[in-house]
Amino acid sequence: MDCLTFLEPATVISQLVAGVATGGVYALVALGLVLIYKTSHVVNFAQGELLMWGAYLAFALVSIGLPFPAAILGTLALAGLAGVAVERIFMRSMIGEPLISAMIVTLGLASLLRGLAYLFGGTEVRRFPDDVLPDLSVTAGSVRVASVYTWSLVICAACVVALMIFFRCSRLGVAVRAAADDQYAAMSMGIRISRLMALSWALSAGVAAVGGALLANLTGVNFRLADFGLAVLPVVILGGLDSIPGAIVGGFVVGSVQNLATAYFDPCVGGGLSSLVPFLTLLAIVLIKPHGLFGSVRVDRV
Repeated sequence: MDCLTFLEPATVISQLVAGVATGGVYALVALGLVLIYKTSHVVNFAQGELLMWGAYLAFALVSIGLPFPAAILGTLALAGLAGVAVERIFMRSMIGEPLISAMIVTLGLASLLRGLAYLFGGTEVRRFPDDVLPDLSVTAGSVRVASVYTWSLVICAACVVALMIFFRCSRLGVAVRAAADDQYAAMSMGIRISRLMALSWALSAGVAAVGGALLANLTGVNFRLADFGLAVLPVVILGGLDSIPGAIVGGFVVGSVQNLATAYFDPCVGGGLSSLVPFLTLLAIVLIKPHGLFGSVRVDRV
């Protein structure tokens, strides 16, 4: 494809669908980041590594004969337990410490998880079997949406809806939202913040792992999946660091812009734009809205 060549409508639509599918994974992983930030004001720099291990877990479960939907549920459960363990072992002792100290702990955790991936997984790229997902491809005229993209959209949408119902309709979900708004007020009402912190880490690790399993169907399973966590940071900041709807919208915006920009401009620069576009999109948005699309505007008066 030549530089800036006009793309056929079918190609544009295919790129948009692929971008929305990738954006759904962005949204899932970003939701986990926002959830931890809202409850503890800590940015989890190990989110990409949790995503990577989710892909390895799903691949291991599929390899022992589980169907992919069951592997997704198993990955969600195991990752949730791992999230609770991370909070208990690494983060619980950081309560009351400076936030920068807690963030550095997450950086150390990221290095540990990546090192374990090198140790046990090596550098080999593993692929899920071609028939791991039932055929759910969609054809509309000259546009054909591959089954892997359709499944990614369906599973991401199901996870997002389930989380929204949990936060709005369950007592635990309402408690998490209350603690995110004001921890002291929540504690005065008898809410145990330590329990909610463990729940937040469990949910964050779970959705990151599911996102990793879906992403691995598109790119393969290897340690480089952890780099996806860097691209999620612009998504979170773009949507608003403390906004759950912003994480969802930001994920779909970045995924769509990323795929379209790559299709149009990659031939002009020789490739590599996919890793740059999320940060360029972020810069374009924060120049107009410094707190992100849906972020809270806070003014400190002295």
